[in-house]
Amino acid sequence: MIITKTPFRMSFFGGGTDMPDFYRENGGAVLSTTFDKYCYVNIRHLPRFFDYTTELVYSRIERVTSVDDIEHPLIRNCMKFLDMHEIRLTYEADLPAKTGLGTSSAFAVGLLNAFYAMKGKYADKRRLADEAIYVERVMCAEAGGLQDQIAAAFGGMNRIDFTADGYRVTPVIVSPERKERLQDNLMLFYTGISRFSADIQENTEKAIQKKDKVAQLRDMLALVDEAQDILVSKERDLNDFGRMLDETWRLKRGISAGISTDGIDEIYALALKSGALGGKLLGAGGGGFLLFYVEKEKQAQVRRALSQLLYVPFAFETNGSEVTYFAPETYALDENVRD
Repeated sequence: MIITKTPFRMSFFGGGTDMPDFYRENGGAVLSTTFDKYCYVNIRHLPRFFDYTTELVYSRIERVTSVDDIEHPLIRNCMKFLDMHEIRLTYEADLPAKTGLGTSSAFAVGLLNAFYAMKGKYADKRRLADEAIYVERVMCAEAGGLQDQIAAAFGGMNRIDFTADGYRVTPVIVSPERKERLQDNLMLFYTGISRFSADIQENTEKAIQKKDKVAQLRDMLALVDEAQDILVSKERDLNDFGRMLDETWRLKRGISAGISTDGIDEIYALALKSGALGGKLLGAGGGGFLLFYVEKEKQAQVRRALSQLLYVPFAFETNGSEVTYFAPETYALDENVRD
């Protein structure tokens, strides 16, 4: 039996510049962190007592005799990619899917990590990220950028730079005291709205073909350098990080109509009125989680103002995807079930 634990991520700055159509021409960069909310993949080989050869348990249950019959596209393609057969797989998560935290990509990374462990192989963080990107963007043909898979695999607070030649992951070195203060000043709220990020990403990819939208993304890209400098500098006011979140959110919501809604705009305005210095909707947009930067003394009034939303405490994490339980099996695959 194998169990993997893979963190979700929150992206602070640069989201959208990780799309190939943009960064191949303009370069791209994202400032993000993973935090202590995870998805868990539990797999083992399925004993041959049943009239099916693979059992999958996620938001539904699938029991099939051929990998080709699996309806979940990510599981089906990950199994094909690593030639997996005769398994029982269970997926669980601390937070709901389709909410702007890179949940799908975290699942892809954790799934591949579990499959490699079952084969008795070690996959390093870059391999997990690269292959998760390939499965999601090529095999599953899902629209979107590349930051989520990288964040989930590597873990921690990083700057991820994108060029036509690939990507580079650079840890953001922040003093423990300053990092703790940043964490303490961030508040996460669940809007209760889920959405398919790929649908919004498709509209965003179409939008960035327009010159004015490309200019907005370039402005968002420029904020990455500034935000990183605020974090690592001892002289800069950390509250400026919160004010810049407001700036990047206003730029992002202007790229595509689907990124925000009237209801989300009302919630955002209420949070700022109640004391938040800035914030943003995480992920592609349309729903999910709202992140706000709020000084400690004003957090109680922001929570009261947003009492209709679920407040989610969190802490930063640094490990990325990891195998938390490994119990090797002696198991010979039945050649008759191979596709």
